[in-house]
Amino acid sequence: MKQKIKKVVLAYSGGLDTSVVLKWLIETYQCEVVCFVADIGQKEELSGLEEKAVKTGASRIYIDNLQEVFARDFVFPALRANAIYEGAYLLGTSLARPLIAKRQLEIAAKEKADAVCHGATGKGNDQVRFELTYMALNPDIKIIAAWKDEKWEFDSRASMINYAKKHKIPIPITKDKPYSSDRNLLHISHEGGILEDPWQEPPEDMYVMTVSPEMAPDEPTYVEIGFKKGNPITINGVKMPPAKLMEQMNRLAGENGIGRVDMVENRFVGMKSRGVYETPGGTVLWTAHRAIESITMDREVMFMRDSLIPKYAQLVYNGFWYSPEMSVLQKFIDETQLNVTGAVRLKLYKGNCMVVGRRSPNSLYREDFATFEKEEVYDQRDATGFIKLNALRLKIESLVKRQL
Repeated sequence: MKQKIKKVVLAYSGGLDTSVVLKWLIETYQCEVVCFVADIGQKEELSGLEEKAVKTGASRIYIDNLQEVFARDFVFPALRANAIYEGAYLLGTSLARPLIAKRQLEIAAKEKADAVCHGATGKGNDQVRFELTYMALNPDIKIIAAWKDEKWEFDSRASMINYAKKHKIPIPITKDKPYSSDRNLLHISHEGGILEDPWQEPPEDMYVMTVSPEMAPDEPTYVEIGFKKGNPITINGVKMPPAKLMEQMNRLAGENGIGRVDMVENRFVGMKSRGVYETPGGTVLWTAHRAIESITMDREVMFMRDSLIPKYAQLVYNGFWYSPEMSVLQKFIDETQLNVTGAVRLKLYKGNCMVVGRRSPNSLYREDFATFEKEEVYDQRDATGFIKLNALRLKIESLVKRQL
C-alpha cells in the first residue's frame, strides 16, 4: 500500500502544465500543496503568480529571487567551458533546472514536506534533470512526476486546456497559440504547436527577447566586454554583478536581432525535437569568451578543453549537473581559465556578432613573432627541419605502399 502524501512542494511556473498539476494534486492526493517559483529572470511572467497559485488551491507560495545565483554559479561556469549542445544550443533551460530542483528540496525540508513534484512530461529532458537532482541531493524524498503518475488523466495539452477552463484556471496558452515558452536570464525557449513541423518558419510574433534582424538598427552597436579568469565582469568599462551584466547584454544584443536559433535536437530520452531559442546576451558573451581565449590560452590546453566541450554540454543537457564526473570536469575547466583575462570589442549588427578587437595583459600573441614584416626573433629556415620531421612517417608510409 502506498504511503499517503501529506504535503508536496510543487515546482510552479504558472504555465499550463503546472497550473493544471497544482489542482490535480489537490484533487487526486487530497494533500497540501506548497508552490515554489524560482525567479531566474522570467520578467513579466512572474506577475500575478502568488494570487493565481492561492486561488488554485496552494497553501502558500515561495517566489525566490535566484537570478544572481543562476548567473554566477550556473551560467558563468558553462560559459567558462564554452558549453554548447549540438553546435547551437547554449543550454538555457538545461542550466536552470538543477538550480530550481535544489532550491525546491531546500523548501521541502523547511516545510517538512514528504514529496516534491514537477510538471515535466515523460517525453522531454526536464523530467530527467529534475529527478536526477532530487535523487542526487535527497535520495529519500518522494517524487511525484505528474505526467507519469498512474492517476494522471490527461493525454494532451488540449485536454489540459479543457481542464483549466473547467476549473477557471487562467493559462498563458491557447488552442490558437499552443506553443509553450520557458524564459530565464540566459534565454527563452519555444516548443510545440506549429513548431512541431520542422518545415514551418516560426511566426514573428512568437519572439520575445529579440527583434528580427531586418528590423534591427541600420547602424552597428560597438560593445567592449571585460573578462577576469574566464568570467565577464564589465561592459564598456563599467563593472557589473553577473545578473545585471547578463540583463544588459540581453538588451544590447536583442535590440540588434542577435541570438535566434532554430534547431532540431536529440533529446536524452531518444527522440528528436524542434526547439526555437532566443539567447541574445549569451550569444555575445560566448563569442567574446572564445575571442579572449584566443590570445590567452595555450594551444594544447585549448585543444584538450575543446575536446571536452561536447561532454560538458551533454552532462548539462542530460541532467548530470550534480554528478561526480561533472564536479571533476568543472575543476579542470576552471584551471584552464586562470589566465583568461582581458577585453574584447565586438560589433553587433542585424543579427551578426563580430569580434573586432581583443587585448589582454596575459596575451600570448606576439607581434614580433607573427609579423610578415622584417624581424629578428624567428628564423624561417628553422621550419624546414620541422616540416621534414613531421613528414617522416608520411614518407615511410608512402614508400611501403609503393613496394606492395
